[in-house]
Amino acid sequence: MPKTAKDSNQGTAMTIRPHFTLTRRGFLAGTAAGASLIALHPYSAFAQANQAHLRIMETTDVHVHVFPYDYYADKPVDTVGLARTAAIIEGIRAEATNAMLVDNGDFLQGNPMGDYVAYERGMQDGDMHPVIQAMNTLNFDASTLGNHEFNYGLDFLMKSIAGANFPIVSANVVKKAGATPRTDETLLKPYVILDRAVTDGAGETHPIRVGLIGFVPPQIMNWDRKHLEGNVQTRDIVDTATAWVPQMLEEGCDIIVALSHSGIGAAKHTDGMENASTPLARVDGIDAIMTGHSHLVFPSPTFDGFAEVDVATGTISGKPAVMGGFWGSHMGLVDLLLERDGNRWNVVSTTSEARPISKRNEDRSITPLVESVAFVEDSVHTEHEATLTYIREPVGKTSAPLYSYFALVADDPSVQIVSIAQKWYIAEMMKGTAHEGLPILSAAAPFKAGGRGGPDYYTDVPVGSVAIKNVADLYLYPNTIRAVKVTGAQVKDWLERSAGMFNRIEPGKADQVLLNPDFPSYNFDVIDGVTYEIDVSQPSKYGPKGEPLNPDASRIVNLMLDGKPVDPAAEFVIATNNYRASGGGDFPGAKGDTIIFEGPDTNRDIIVRYIVEQGTINPAADDNWRFKALPGTSVLFDTGPRAAEHIAEVKDMTIEPAGDGPDGFARFRIAL
Repeated sequence: MPKTAKDSNQGTAMTIRPHFTLTRRGFLAGTAAGASLIALHPYSAFAQANQAHLRIMETTDVHVHVFPYDYYADKPVDTVGLARTAAIIEGIRAEATNAMLVDNGDFLQGNPMGDYVAYERGMQDGDMHPVIQAMNTLNFDASTLGNHEFNYGLDFLMKSIAGANFPIVSANVVKKAGATPRTDETLLKPYVILDRAVTDGAGETHPIRVGLIGFVPPQIMNWDRKHLEGNVQTRDIVDTATAWVPQMLEEGCDIIVALSHSGIGAAKHTDGMENASTPLARVDGIDAIMTGHSHLVFPSPTFDGFAEVDVATGTISGKPAVMGGFWGSHMGLVDLLLERDGNRWNVVSTTSEARPISKRNEDRSITPLVESVAFVEDSVHTEHEATLTYIREPVGKTSAPLYSYFALVADDPSVQIVSIAQKWYIAEMMKGTAHEGLPILSAAAPFKAGGRGGPDYYTDVPVGSVAIKNVADLYLYPNTIRAVKVTGAQVKDWLERSAGMFNRIEPGKADQVLLNPDFPSYNFDVIDGVTYEIDVSQPSKYGPKGEPLNPDASRIVNLMLDGKPVDPAAEFVIATNNYRASGGGDFPGAKGDTIIFEGPDTNRDIIVRYIVEQGTINPAADDNWRFKALPGTSVLFDTGPRAAEHIAEVKDMTIEPAGDGPDGFARFRIAL
């Protein structure tokens, strides 16, 4: 019988499969995908006696994406799904002598299947969460918690992970803090030590002790305050590792792997860092680091130039590291060549890579690189079907129609609901912070507004029931929520940038073309919380890409807050998304240096939560912006033909049909 070491709250030594046994070995053989995957790795080929090649595979930020399916759009996709990642996982197992599979957190929440289980089906004692079932099916060796595991509360979390056939560890979430991390009462075991056996280059087997320790951003105490305050506390990631890793070494770990649900950020350690993987990698005793949280890929050019990060070697602070994308888009892989020195193993050399499940072609089309694995899909088939029913049923109601036909020329209900939901979320997140009490504004742009998408490419949800899949109409992209702090002057300049959507209009002239065709609709931000007018008779201050054109120009007039002129020196919080806040579109006040809050939730999820909580929403446009009156002047714009059904709902503006536009669009005339 294999030997089992101690099991305690501080850590656990477990015996789970005494060898790196391969399940369903070689099931890809004979397929095109299998032929490319099953190629003997150089480490295995050249490992000598007393040397062993250990491959550590990582998934991260799966967010309940087991099926290759977009539940918001209600259609299959080739770019997501643990069932597709499984093809790469099983291929690695088939080619490797020794392999482990770990998950790096954020598995319980993030798509409608997660919401279905949490809000509809529920988790009773003994129930199996579908993502845990899928992970059990794939024989994961271990996992850690991500920040989203806490979104549904601690009771739901604990019931969900109870069904895992693998250990789940988290070192820096504590129920009762001690004088040091090593005297904490942790929510879960901080680490696990797996007693295994590896085969060396001569075919001999040897014991190895692999330690895995997990970390989550301390910011969960802000992001899920309502669930966590008074129940748990968090510690700094690096300080926690510095305390626990020596104990793991004392207990005889040969290899220590950090499961860091934390991104790759600054090299300098500061207390409470959210993205702490770089200073974490410097902790003595850690041999490899699995990263995640930021939904990026490492190694990749994204991290060129980051301090202590070497993209070419796939290392952080000299340690092998990987980040396997998100939603199953990649499988991270760290290869370790180990050499036995007496009774201990040392790392001789390493490589890292992130293997994708699909590729984007030059024409932006997608080519799948693997097929979905049937036995993984089968493990959650019942919940998948139930989720399809869930997304097609109402989760709330709207008392006003949601359409975007006039989103570029008038305040619009499809943009309004996004702004309302963002503002609702950020108002809660600002409580208890240094920014509480500042006016909260919300910036949102129309995504479906014709253009190259054609005359049917518009949001159109009628009064009545709203289903989850309708949210894809309201918000196309998987952006995440952000908040920035700006001045009144920056608010005005932000709007000046948006006002580049319009051509300069000559007063007193009829039927001038209003919209600049080179200006994308997703850069036409409307800011709710203030009122303003746009004087299109003035030149634009900025061009379509945000380039300065006329530094002294001013199209934004009568910019008011609560009926009073906005003070250029006043401070405001603007709710927006990660794309805009980080510099997307090149907006004044949103260049990445004004961010005060980076939320973990997608804007889509926030809209769904808002609708569920409100029951019935009233997204009717509040007409907080309009064009400055230009008597005797009219303009033309093209939109979808169904816009005619909603003309009467556009307030304080005279709009009339003006014939047919090109390519199936309808043309309308506005009297300014």
